[in-house]
Amino acid sequence: MSETEKIVLVIRVRGQVRVRPQIEDTLDKLLLGRLHQARILKVTPSLQGMITKAKDYITWGEPSLEVIEKLLSKRGRLPGNGRLTDSYVKRNSKYNSIKALAMAIAFGKATVNDVEELKPVFRLTPPSKGFKGKKYLGVGMGGITGYRGEDINSLALRMI
Repeated sequence: MSETEKIVLVIRVRGQVRVRPQIEDTLDKLLLGRLHQARILKVTPSLQGMITKAKDYITWGEPSLEVIEKLLSKRGRLPGNGRLTDSYVKRNSKYNSIKALAMAIAFGKATVNDVEELKPVFRLTPPSKGFKGKKYLGVGMGGITGYRGEDINSLALRMI
């Protein structure tokens, strides 16, 4: 996988109160306007800058194929809050199933936007058994914000 095809799962873990306007604007551009919203994004230099700017309000890392597939099947939404199904994916994209779409997203060959009318934001629940650490500290200092790497998978599975 080349550097331009790197995929990250970004989850907003802090709320809307007392956020500086510049950071709030960045979070809005990332379409992470509310607490516990997530997106799967391809990393570009400009996107990396946005993630770095909002690092105190989000956590991110590289998702596994299993996490991407679960996100799409359990939390993928269509207009009218309809669930994403294999038949809808087959009718409205070039992929035959949610599993095939998840595989293409994991290897950087597709995005969530490849399926017509699929909402790009996944609404998650608070993690079962809670966050491990203080909200306002980075992951390296015992907190929950910042870069997690592969550990994003365990958090995402507890939130789906």
